[in-house]
Amino acid sequence: MTTTTRRSLLAGTAASATIGMPWIAKGAAEFQLKYANNSPVTHPLNVRAAEAMERIKQETNGRVEIQVFPNNQLGSDTDMLSQLRSGAIEFFTLSGLILSTLVPVASINGVGFAFKDYGQVWPTMDGALGALVRAEIAKRGLYAFAKMYDNGYRQITSATKPIKAPDDLGGFKIRVPASPLWTSLFKAFGASPTTINFNEVYSALQTHVVDGQENPLALIDTAKLYEVQKYVAITNHMWDGFWLLANKRAFDAMPANLREIVEAEFNAGAIAERADLATMNNTVAATLKGKGLQFIDTDATVFRGALKKAGFYEEWRGKFGPEAWGVLEKSVGSLA
Repeated sequence: MTTTTRRSLLAGTAASATIGMPWIAKGAAEFQLKYANNSPVTHPLNVRAAEAMERIKQETNGRVEIQVFPNNQLGSDTDMLSQLRSGAIEFFTLSGLILSTLVPVASINGVGFAFKDYGQVWPTMDGALGALVRAEIAKRGLYAFAKMYDNGYRQITSATKPIKAPDDLGGFKIRVPASPLWTSLFKAFGASPTTINFNEVYSALQTHVVDGQENPLALIDTAKLYEVQKYVAITNHMWDGFWLLANKRAFDAMPANLREIVEAEFNAGAIAERADLATMNNTVAATLKGKGLQFIDTDATVFRGALKKAGFYEEWRGKFGPEAWGVLEKSVGSLA
């Protein structure tokens, strides 16, 4: 009898992704590059990235060919960040909050309850705050493309009890990514956050290493986390996006005209992916309810008040510094 393991499932997913992406060719392009990410192959990020890579291949007359490795195929986020820095991979999409382990200010978009809606998110991240973060990223030998890909507003799921108010998080074992800001936010609520890379989240929930996690609804759906969770609290506690990062040495090795094509097409892919997420967000709640998740509405002002009382905003204003914090508050209003 054949035993299906999580590793074999991921391998099958990667194989399916390759079959479904005919732009991955066997020929020898002048620049053969690798792009890795942690998203399932069906996530809009990978769908739009695949289209961008096809356009890049066509518009460069086959000189630039990019192979995608989705779904943590090349390792955890921290593994792939190391590979990007060493040049083992050339492109990588990563949450700013995880990137903050290398570029501290990159997590500023994840300050709890900072962005009220997308009308604040995109002008801020496409504008002055995004430019400030990209400048800091450049100091670490990486190049951040101008347009972020959307990951979405994050919600809290649980297998044990509904999360209705901050007090429900007291002692709650919740998975968070490897980011000081994420850990700090949930400790401010009295929770017990545990750092686990995304490629291990499903099994951690399945085996009750943690009782809950937090992610956007689209990722809860595409990663099938609803199979191992019972409740989802609509908290919108932070907005998260993906920086498309390049190894600067590898990117600069290409002629300027090729770099312009690559950048233009990846940025166009980001704009299309944002629209995809907006459309998906209109339907994914109904989809997840149909798959058994119970939805709980919450009051953001109560959660934000708990963060203020715990000193969360004061702490992170000091850590980010007056310049970055000032740029954020200019867009979203006073936080602390």
